[in-house]
Amino acid sequence: MVDRLANSEANSKRIGVVEACFGTAGQPLAIPGRVLIGEGVLTKLCRKRPKARQFFLFNDILVYGNIVIQKKKYNKQHIIPLESVTIDTVEDEGDLRNGWLIKTPTKSFAVYAATASEKSEWMSHISKCVSDLLEKSGKSPTGEHAAVWVPDSEATVCMRCQKIKFNPVNRRHHCRKCGFVVCGPCSEKKFLLPSQSTKPVRVCEFCYKQLSSGSYTHLEISGNNISDDDDDDDSSD
Repeated sequence: MVDRLANSEANSKRIGVVEACFGTAGQPLAIPGRVLIGEGVLTKLCRKRPKARQFFLFNDILVYGNIVIQKKKYNKQHIIPLESVTIDTVEDEGDLRNGWLIKTPTKSFAVYAATASEKSEWMSHISKCVSDLLEKSGKSPTGEHAAVWVPDSEATVCMRCQKIKFNPVNRRHHCRKCGFVVCGPCSEKKFLLPSQSTKPVRVCEFCYKQLSSGSYTHLEISGNNISDDDDDDDSSD
């Protein structure tokens, strides 16, 4: 099915429409063999609050962006190579339902569909695209992924020292290794995490010691406390 669509006029037109919606600020998406599998609006759990984002699934990449005008204009285009993606379901909790994790070495976050059937379709199509890519390349699935960020609302005090309360003076920061919400004094150190950045990034004191000694053990975070902040104004923290 995908191979048949790869060089079809209909597929080329669909990809052209997506490119036009992102405008000149977006990267070109039309390359030989690329097929647009599906698209839709998903709720992405960001640092401060859940936000609607437009997603496009291709046979080799996942693209998403902010909705300016539905089906007409999007901005802040993000492109994720599917070869590096792993997905895990997220249990329903409160208003956050029908969700799953999208995990990569550089970024990990949760998205939520409107219905359970929509979630099932998205996860099925993503899994199929990833497995097809890995089969063609002969590569193994990615073993490491970036930490998912605990949303700001989940922490009123530093998750490391358990002492400093957050307020306009004592701001929240995120450790890039474990994803915890931490205070300034607990996150003064930086460490080079090559999969995330070419420069040293903020890490908490605990992770810094583990990373420096080479004895870091991956920390699992509760499935629903997940986020990233690429859409927020204060994304540097």
